Amino acid sequence: MFTGLVEALGRVASLTDDGAGGKRLVVDSDIARDAVLGESVSVNGCCLTVVEWTATSFTFEAGPETLARTNLGRLAPGSRVNLERALRLGDRLGGHLVTGHIDSVGTLAERVTSGEWQTVWFTGPVDLIRQLVPKGSVAVDGVSLTVCEVQPGRFSVMLIPHTLAATTLGLTPVGGAVNLETDLIGKHVAQWLTPYR
Repeated sequence: MFTGLVEALGRVASLTDDGAGGKRLVVDSDIARDAVLGESVSVNGCCLTVVEWTATSFTFEAGPETLARTNLGRLAPGSRVNLERALRLGDRLGGHLVTGHIDSVGTLAERVTSGEWQTVWFTGPVDLIRQLVPKGSVAVDGVSLTVCEVQPGRFSVMLIPHTLAATTLGLTPVGGAVNLETDLIGKHVAQWLTPYR
């Protein structure tokens, strides 16, 4: 479980095929120095398991299911990624509850700049966007954001200068792929209500 508050921007050192449909991902970051074998780390919002580490890098394995549902397979050496270590009981929950289980890949569709702030529109599957509500939460590439507006197949968020500078959202081009995870509580409520619709 994560909060959606990015701890560090990592840099992809390598992404190689594992021979079984998955990939081995090595990410350089100083936060790796405190890593523990088997711990969970959010990489662009996707919960991955540390299989090796050094003082300056994490190594993860991403299977075919993960690669099919996320943007991780599109990374290349030098790509920047959002990193967050797992939430510990008793930690502050400054963002929202993020599982690291990506619902879908979306697209950054539009940026509207207003001074140092940006309103950013993302597109995604209509059924997924239906789970969003204005002023609700969404995780985009692992970043906890507040939804501004929801329209069929798209939604907007407002990005402050800190978010633009401290996460990949300031680097993602229009047309770029992003990992989307809708609010955990909203998903459960929608599932429970499905038989009554």
